[in-house]
Amino acid sequence: MRFIDTHTHNYDRMFGDEADEVIARSRAEGVEIMIQPDVDSRERASMFELIDRHPGALRGMLGVYPGSVDADWRDEIDRMLAWKDRKDIVAVGEIGLDYHYNKDFAAEQCEAFRIQMELAAEWGLPVNIHLREATDDFFKVMDDCRHLGLRGNLHAFSGSYETFLRLMKYGDWYIGVGGVVTFKKASLAEAVRRIPLERIVLETDSPYLTPVPFRGQRNESSYIPYIAAKIAELQGTDIETVASVTTDNAEKLFSL
Repeated sequence: MRFIDTHTHNYDRMFGDEADEVIARSRAEGVEIMIQPDVDSRERASMFELIDRHPGALRGMLGVYPGSVDADWRDEIDRMLAWKDRKDIVAVGEIGLDYHYNKDFAAEQCEAFRIQMELAAEWGLPVNIHLREATDDFFKVMDDCRHLGLRGNLHAFSGSYETFLRLMKYGDWYIGVGGVVTFKKASLAEAVRRIPLERIVLETDSPYLTPVPFRGQRNESSYIPYIAAKIAELQGTDIETVASVTTDNAEKLFSL
């Protein structure tokens, strides 16, 4: 079976000196490609350094994470643009909105999100979106950017089936499903049961959101098969079908 992890931070400090070992272990489990989401200028160089050590297996995104947006967010955008000519960038991300901790920079987040959506359209790339407790403003930005004809995915999807249907009105969109779907009391499971497999891509968001039976430990891309197995169970199919369809979805979305 072939898998693609569409959102994994292999360069995160939690991996320390084990990043190369984790990548090798993940490839041994059939995870052929691991896409690295960009956060901000503090981590970008280490991300691309790791990508350069694993050409082909690792691909990158370019973007400013909503949690990194503050009063100086335009400077962060400028620092990001210095990397835009790399040929291994497959998406603009992870961008979006996050009001979980506070809404101090809500207006700035919306503007940074909108500008990066416009950059994605200019560059002909999909977007990888982080959305947390900001659904109303997210769809306002989506309305403003509808004319751009963007494609993309909501990473770490945590919404309802109704939210998924609302997203589909904007065109060619997918949801990223990770370890949360394996949690015992996760409401996500009911949505995933109903969402067409043709609209799902797999992710780990490692080193976070570790699936059962490893919950509580550091996450890694080698655990993708556990996520795929849970989706197969929810949809009444087999893991081979989930692997095949979600890999095909990721290849189409990110032009892999």
